[in-house]
Amino acid sequence: MGVVGDANYYEIRETTRRTIYLPAFQDGRVQGRNFVLRTNIDPAAVAGDVRQTVHAVLKTVPVTGLTTLSDQIDASIVPERLIATLSGCFGALGSLLAAIGLYGLLAYTVTRRTTEFGIRLALGATRGNVVRMVLGDAMTMVCAGLTLGALVSFWGKTFATDLIQDLPVNNVSPIAIGVVAMIGIALFAAFLPALRAARVDPMEALRHE
Repeated sequence: MGVVGDANYYEIRETTRRTIYLPAFQDGRVQGRNFVLRTNIDPAAVAGDVRQTVHAVLKTVPVTGLTTLSDQIDASIVPERLIATLSGCFGALGSLLAAIGLYGLLAYTVTRRTTEFGIRLALGATRGNVVRMVLGDAMTMVCAGLTLGALVSFWGKTFATDLIQDLPVNNVSPIAIGVVAMIGIALFAAFLPALRAARVDPMEALRHE
């Protein structure tokens, strides 16, 4: 007789029930029994040997199903995986739209400031100065948005804990990764307008209306 830890049998979200373990052959019947095998190698590699061994010992007991713990866990979290996949797709789409919007805004701004860039270049500003100026304007807008977005993300964690039990709300890695990704996307979207601004011909810019 012994005591074991709590365990879930059908899905990870089920409520732990009081369970008593009895020997599989105590009453002489083995129909509908489940055998659990622990192995240090790939479970798929020993599946055939397990079937043969069970058949050799229990010739009248067919092995109707053979699965791994990983497969059972994956099957029990299909809705969560679907939601995560859809969230990732919407996140990627949102990032793409943000990059397109930032590129369009900066391209329009560069066009409006063509004369200014020409004057700066004529007065001795280098092309690197112009590129840093445009990228700095882009980073100012992005950092303002990211600051607000990060605050909303931290606030939204309280709602996520109601949907997913035991969620590590103190983990800031996803938010940090999102911030870094958005900064990279913003730099990529701002690079072409900044390069265009640096290539402005001062003489042409001065005649630009």
